[in-house]
Amino acid sequence: MKRALIFGADGQDGSYLAEFLLAKGYRVIGWIPEHVPVSQENIAHLGDQIELVKGNLCDQASLIRCLEETLPDEIYNLAAPSFPASSWDSTVIVGDIAGLGVARILEAMRQVVPEAHFYQASSSEIFGAPVEVPQTEATPFHPRNPYGIAKLYAHWITARYRDHYKLFAVSGILYNHESPRRGTQFVTRKITRKAAEIKLGLARDLPLGDLEACRDWGYAGDYVEAMWLMLQAPKAGSYVIGTGVVHSVRQFCDLAFGCLDLDYRQYVVQDLALVRAPEQAQLVADASKARRELHWEPKVSFEELVKMMVLSDYHALRSQTPGAV
Repeated sequence: MKRALIFGADGQDGSYLAEFLLAKGYRVIGWIPEHVPVSQENIAHLGDQIELVKGNLCDQASLIRCLEETLPDEIYNLAAPSFPASSWDSTVIVGDIAGLGVARILEAMRQVVPEAHFYQASSSEIFGAPVEVPQTEATPFHPRNPYGIAKLYAHWITARYRDHYKLFAVSGILYNHESPRRGTQFVTRKITRKAAEIKLGLARDLPLGDLEACRDWGYAGDYVEAMWLMLQAPKAGSYVIGTGVVHSVRQFCDLAFGCLDLDYRQYVVQDLALVRAPEQAQLVADASKARRELHWEPKVSFEELVKMMVLSDYHALRSQTPGAV
């Protein structure tokens, strides 16, 4: 039985990855931070199928002990603050966890389990203001916020440990991926939850910023399969993972409200405080390398993803609302 250690098992991606690996017969150990309160709602349904350990990404000794106790065959690092805009409020913390934290994991791996396979969750934010559209693994990096900068350090330190120490260490440059487990601070869940609240009479409107902003949105459940495939490949490397298709916030709203027989134009109001500076170029994935080498393809369409999220929020809220229909 293979052992997999997932840093950040409590998050959206970590929970889907845990399910995926359990279905493949892995022994799954989930790492969560010991000094930060985290919700375990995403993994509560797994019960005792997943073992939990606690630690500190800022403490090298803590990580060495973790690897000595678990001796994983595969290590997935999904633990990092994942909201780029707010990274300006905690620059040093984001850099320490999302950047140096990765170096500490790699160093612990080098000392304890150098034969293990390591996955680093990179991000399209490392491209920032891209010089070309779509982006590939060869596109120059130009991060624009502390989160993207920290992720770029993590991306490069993973590559250098791979080259210098011959570790099997990969980076998945993932574009936006959503699900019913996405945090409500993200625009996609903000839309689906508010649409459900409006349908149930719990809210009246939805303030949003730029409705024309576009993203390459995919389903998180599809993307964790790509993570696993990277660690089964004969050679370690970096892979761009995304759908290659962009949709606007307006399109997301139209579909989300439409799933509940509502017209978004009657409820969505623009809040100028939420409008960001216009984007010079779009972040769009060219995942041809992953398709070619990993035989990976996204399975859930944009329309299916939006419907999944809306109905999940609607049914959850309806069950909590006395007298709702």
